[in-house]
Amino acid sequence: MKFVFAVGILIASTVIPVFPQSAKVKSDLPASSAAVSQFNDRTAESFYREANEYSKVKFAEFNEKKLQFSEALRLRTLTEQKQLAAKYAAILKARPNLATEDLFYFGMLHWIAENTDGADEVLRKYLDAGSTDAANLQTARGIVVVGAAKKKNFTDAERLLADYLKGNPVKVRERIEMANELAKAYLSARDFETAARHAADGYALVKSIFSEQTSRARGLAEILDRGRTLYEIQSAAGSVEKADQALDDLRKAAVVTESTGIYFFAVDTLIRYQISTERKKSALEIYGGLKAKIENDFPNPALRADVLNRFNKRANHYKLLGETAPEFVEINSWIEGENKTLESLRGKVIVLDFWATWCGPCFEAFPHLSAMYKQFREEGLEVLGMTRFYGTAEGEEVTEPAELQYLREFKVKEKLPYPFVVAQSNTTQNTYGATGLPTVVIIDRKGIIRYIETGTTPTRGEEITTIVEKLLAEK
Repeated sequence: MKFVFAVGILIASTVIPVFPQSAKVKSDLPASSAAVSQFNDRTAESFYREANEYSKVKFAEFNEKKLQFSEALRLRTLTEQKQLAAKYAAILKARPNLATEDLFYFGMLHWIAENTDGADEVLRKYLDAGSTDAANLQTARGIVVVGAAKKKNFTDAERLLADYLKGNPVKVRERIEMANELAKAYLSARDFETAARHAADGYALVKSIFSEQTSRARGLAEILDRGRTLYEIQSAAGSVEKADQALDDLRKAAVVTESTGIYFFAVDTLIRYQISTERKKSALEIYGGLKAKIENDFPNPALRADVLNRFNKRANHYKLLGETAPEFVEINSWIEGENKTLESLRGKVIVLDFWATWCGPCFEAFPHLSAMYKQFREEGLEVLGMTRFYGTAEGEEVTEPAELQYLREFKVKEKLPYPFVVAQSNTTQNTYGATGLPTVVIIDRKGIIRYIETGTTPTRGEEITTIVEKLLAEK
């Protein structure tokens, strides 16, 4: 496959760049006199342009050479870009009496290097220096707003945002990033009303530019991210009707953009949210009328079939959520654990992980489940690895005693600290709607099913931990 990258994440003076700030490259290293002198004829702007274009140039080279895509190569290239920016920032720091516009490029180099504090300090000096470059001033204001939001310096952030909105040009992309950072910061501070206002602004803006996006995938990801953020804020605030409305609006956005993924997320989340807020009758009514709504929302037969197929797999899950967890049946053995019933485990939060030794994605969950079990078992967490006899071991047919021994050895080999529950048949698996693997079911201290999900995603582990911590806090 050819090495192809969207370059929208690259920094340009027309876009506020937002990188994760957890791995900044130190950019205040002292530059030796020799290192400084060899760059004496370079302008601050040329340093910035080179660093800013570094990844774009490298990715073009990779495409030309038809290199195979590699996430490691992508990350290494971005690290090289940050290191280059840090190097040039150190050189500029050694220069006395930087001109006003040089301060802008100096600050932007800090930003590329993910040195948020350095960017904030230098760009604030630039804003006070009397520049007449309107575009650079706006970009500097935007970055300082983002920095102030990250530090929860809300008064400063709102003042600078007001200055930005009075300035020119007002760029949609810059506005989106400011709104997003402010929404997250206010949510963290539990100022839900203000968080929702900024989240709604950002969400409206990403929808407004969707048709102009050069990457459909990026545009859809932004709509989903901003719409989900607005819903999460309203949910955290306990604004049930507004949370419902946010999800329904996301559904409408999915119809306009013909995104079956966003559509499923919006409606599935709405059904689960209503169940979690003790409105299961309403939730099941939504599911009951879903076929007709999907047919109306998606005239395209292929899209309609895709959405219907996704929801058909969720039917059993919706029925189970909010109900008492069914007892296990037809269990053959517990490996490294006493035979127990769910009734006997009341008072604990239980994570059921339905898996199989032949299921590749199941292996991805093992490290997280193991770490979570070790961290929270003293607080009342029980993790059970739910599997059954499949008649195979490492691709070969085996007897049940041989398969059971293989599972014991597998548990030791993979260093899994929680018990395995081995079923004789697929009855328990089907009862829990675990027709796809892996499937995780989380049961609260009262024995009520609070979470069911099938498959893996990059954020699934974090999602499960969040649910577990919330349920452990319930007494």
